[in-house]
Amino acid sequence: MVNSDSLAAASTTNASTTAALNTMKHDVKFNRDIMPAQTAQALVLERVMCGSTERVPLEQAYGRHLAEEAVTNRPVPHFRRSIMDGYAVIAKDTSTADASNPVILQVIGEVPCGAVWSGELRQGQAIRIMTGAQLPEGADAVVRLEWTTTVERAVNSGPQSGQMIAVHQAVRSGEAIHGIGSEMQAGEVLVQKGQRIGAGEMGLLAMFGYANVHVYRRPQVAILSTGQELLSIEEELTPGKIYNSNSYILLAQLESAGAMPHLLPHIPDDITTLRERLDEALERYDLVITTGGVSVGDHDLLYDYTNNWAGELLFNKVKMRPGSPTTVGFRHGKPLFALSGNPAACYVGFELFVRPTLLRMQGVAEPLPKPILARLTEAYRVRDTFDRYVRAVLTITAEGQAEVRPTKADISSATVSIRDANCLFLSPASEEGMEAGTLVHVFPLREL
Repeated sequence: MVNSDSLAAASTTNASTTAALNTMKHDVKFNRDIMPAQTAQALVLERVMCGSTERVPLEQAYGRHLAEEAVTNRPVPHFRRSIMDGYAVIAKDTSTADASNPVILQVIGEVPCGAVWSGELRQGQAIRIMTGAQLPEGADAVVRLEWTTTVERAVNSGPQSGQMIAVHQAVRSGEAIHGIGSEMQAGEVLVQKGQRIGAGEMGLLAMFGYANVHVYRRPQVAILSTGQELLSIEEELTPGKIYNSNSYILLAQLESAGAMPHLLPHIPDDITTLRERLDEALERYDLVITTGGVSVGDHDLLYDYTNNWAGELLFNKVKMRPGSPTTVGFRHGKPLFALSGNPAACYVGFELFVRPTLLRMQGVAEPLPKPILARLTEAYRVRDTFDRYVRAVLTITAEGQAEVRPTKADISSATVSIRDANCLFLSPASEEGMEAGTLVHVFPLREL
């Protein structure tokens, strides 16, 4: 028979063992390997591959990234083109013209846009021509309309026939004409592979008859928020609960990065449910983003998931604020980005890691943002052993000087700072912070 003292001793031993294991688990969570943000970015991007492509009508191509180089198939213009309304002439005919001694020319016809003059212009003649119209054979210059006056019109004759004009200013050969290929030559690159198709690119592609284009498919991205405290925006707000705003921040960022967001129901603080939902999402979508659950609390379950999964964990702590517990891994070639639950930290984590990944998937060769130098307009005296990516407002002065100031709310839970910011600036780890006038590296946000 086991006596009560033995049972009590065993119970105490089990409790001590459990407490020790929990302490070890917490110690591991607290003592994660830490990685500089730039190193973490490079580590992610070296594993990212370009996505698949598809052929779409040009009207559906806006905002997409071109999957092949588009080149000119002819010169522009492909005919000699008038720059302005006026008269096509032989330049030599006007060599003596001035305000007091005009040259008289006979108008033999008219060339509107889209028409071609079938004859040839001869000495002493002029042809009325519109902006953009093809220059008649024999003409080598255009006299603008303001430099002419009508002096005679024949009676009972066809349109323009018999009209005479006085030219009051001489023109040189080639004046007011776009020559063949003066804008672009055949074989020039119109749009680079991986380039985002904006309004200008749309116009150029249309100009050269690209009715259909090859583009990268929009990455399909799942958004999964975690936490018992979250409510959907349709629910009534109750004590202790908050609305799930992070998912909508991410949805907007994904749209701006060219991805197709899929907003999935949030996950409660349950490791079994979390594992099932994440495993399913990583099978179905090209990329998965979670928000919340990455820190060191008892209910922060992403650490447990990524330490017991069929994937590769790249890092789970970055030497930056906000968002130091940002976690990234790959499973079967698909990235998982576990971002902080604090809105600003979630936002910054997306800009530093997710956006460059999505751009690389869409063929962008250099997806990391290029910093610019700007001068701080006020002191930023935040002491930290980590680099800080500060939500800020960038302005350009009348003298062309870039200036930047932090937004008023600098804590990672402040969503209002996301609304107010148009850039991030880097505040390196420091014991003193930075004084007004310091030059800092600024990363303009894509919304700027």
